[in-house]
Amino acid sequence: MDELHLANYSLSASRPEESPAEETANPLPRAVLRMNNHMLLDGTWHFAEDAKDAGLRDNWALGHTYEHAAQWPGSVEEHLAQARGHQNGPTWQDQVVVWYEREFQLPEVAESQQRSMLQLTFGACGYETRVWLNGKPLKTIEGEEIHLGEYTSFSYELDEENLHLVNRLTVRIADTMDAELPRGKQESHVYKRGGIWYQTYTGAVRSVWLEVVERNRLRSRVGVVSAVEDQLVRFNLTLRIHDAGAYTIRLQAFEADTKDRTTPLATSDFPLQLAAGQWQQRLVLEVPGASLWSPEVPNRYRLVAQLIHADGYAAQIETLFGLRKIEARGRYVYLNNEPVYLDGILYQPGQATYEEMQRHMHAMKELGCNLVRVHIAGIDPRIYNLADELGLLLWVEVPSPHSSTARSRQNHRAELLRLVTLSETHPSIVIWSLYNEDWGAQDIATNPETRQYIVEMYHFMQIAYPQFLVVDNDGWHHVSYTGRLKSDLLTAHLYTPDLGRWRELLDRLVGGELEGTAAFPLVVGDPFFYRRQVPLIVSEWGGFGFPDYGGPQDAEARTNTIRAFKQELRNRPIAGDVYTQATNIEDERNGLLDPHTGALSVPTGLLNSRQPAPETGS
Repeated sequence: MDELHLANYSLSASRPEESPAEETANPLPRAVLRMNNHMLLDGTWHFAEDAKDAGLRDNWALGHTYEHAAQWPGSVEEHLAQARGHQNGPTWQDQVVVWYEREFQLPEVAESQQRSMLQLTFGACGYETRVWLNGKPLKTIEGEEIHLGEYTSFSYELDEENLHLVNRLTVRIADTMDAELPRGKQESHVYKRGGIWYQTYTGAVRSVWLEVVERNRLRSRVGVVSAVEDQLVRFNLTLRIHDAGAYTIRLQAFEADTKDRTTPLATSDFPLQLAAGQWQQRLVLEVPGASLWSPEVPNRYRLVAQLIHADGYAAQIETLFGLRKIEARGRYVYLNNEPVYLDGILYQPGQATYEEMQRHMHAMKELGCNLVRVHIAGIDPRIYNLADELGLLLWVEVPSPHSSTARSRQNHRAELLRLVTLSETHPSIVIWSLYNEDWGAQDIATNPETRQYIVEMYHFMQIAYPQFLVVDNDGWHHVSYTGRLKSDLLTAHLYTPDLGRWRELLDRLVGGELEGTAAFPLVVGDPFFYRRQVPLIVSEWGGFGFPDYGGPQDAEARTNTIRAFKQELRNRPIAGDVYTQATNIEDERNGLLDPHTGALSVPTGLLNSRQPAPETGS
């Protein structure tokens, strides 16, 4: 039988008073570690295209002859091209259905089956995923027969009665170019590939693994909200309970790199009477003397959280967290109660590998950025961990649908909730955008229903996730309701290669001219009067490629242009900016670093302007 990999996991489910295994790099695409075993199911799978969508009708899950093989993780596009002999042209149009299958041996499990079970997790897969084990359909822990979404993980608990010594796992993946689905910058029926719109990249895009989990446990989801003035941390935990009864949640905070788990910096027990099901629970821990997390000093601490049964058995998870506070107050953004200028860069990872994204993050830090705007993409959550470690603020965004309808808004909300639930651990994530440049909200200026949805989601995020700033629609067409901006930041996308025109646009922006500055009016809805009561962010600018992209003649000219444009930003009461962009991607040839190696094509520190901003009057 196959053995479970240990890596940064102990030999079995966690127990009190046991020493954890020595840590190595996290092999799984998630932020929260479970101290148990796992077995990656990555590698070669059987593969078939279901061009006539006959697999469900013909019961392929009960048995099918697969003509091809595919490497998981990978994309539908790559696997179709390989199956077709790498023919030129698009691999699919309108819709695609594919099937994957593999066998695995039942792993040896040290734990008692009365306490534990096997769990199957997909790091990300989609857009529409169905899974069968030995021909029997599975439901996710949330009860979904069909999982929707392609950016976040989802899990299945495997019934012992359906497990054999050798097991057959079958996966059906379907996707369409439906403009009402969250697509980000992948092409659709509305936006076709070319220019700023990219080829589709969907399917089996992240790892899949088996692991031993306790029947009664804390799930690998931890939200963190800190009150830095009082050194309090609120942890939002998700509990999965099969056996109702009396439990205790024990929270312990340690130094991030300590090997000693016997003397925590802080500890507290919380007795609970729990019914069967899945539950959310908020708990508060005081961490006296804790240092704050910031880009300059990214201090982190280790949370060890245990769900302890009445008999003393403990199910344990661990994660790193930081204490930090982000606010939009007046014309500045405040981090830990101190004003901070956001030296940002737009980042579109596209089909970059995890290793390439690691190099990108280090390079963006070398450029002098303290902020990275991850542009409408769902990325490997280990990159969030790296940003926490490096001290990079992250501005993340919901991959947008491409049309504005009641259904697209429903899909948008579901995608937002999936993303934020699995990313609220990280001190680096400070800003969320709901939409960008009206993509998926094209009628924002004329449809009260679209604006009402955005207002409601803004209010929801304020209440449910107060650790983030929220932007309603980045770039222009921000929503005003009763004269109140429903965005924590007033952002504008300003593009021009002419320095004189640049000065004019910035002057109009800081002067409160909401029309004629960006491509469309900056605010829609009820009248809004800008009087420096909200931070201004130029959230896209530059785009300076070389001559074939309408930019400077050479690298030196581009460097000098960026310096001059950046100085004009700092000469005005602007709270931050986001240069466009980090890497070349498909038709966009305006990157500052190599997409493969991360090597910079401009001097280090070019985007670092963090010195006191000149005052230009009140």
